[in-house]
Amino acid sequence: MEHIVTVQDAVTAFEPWLEPTAAELDAIEREMPLIAADVDLLDARIMTLDRPVTEMDTRRIRRAHRRVLAARRELSNQTAAATVTVPGGAA
Repeated sequence: MEHIVTVQDAVTAFEPWLEPTAAELDAIEREMPLIAADVDLLDARIMTLDRPVTEMDTRRIRRAHRRVLAARRELSNQTAAATVTVPGGAA
């Protein structure tokens, strides 16, 4: 007779390498404004799925899209500024 055992220990076992590193958490924190702007844009688009789009909906989507673009620009500028190094030391 074969015994049926649970594999829950294997599935839920804690492994320290499964946790995000400090660098990954910092990257997520830097991207949070973009993530929030994307969620707002998605919410604005979802609201128009089951009804005709009004002028107010169009404005809401346009504003949300501009916030996404602005957040992407800021994130790109932060990333570019962080990777720029001055050869030969400080200027």
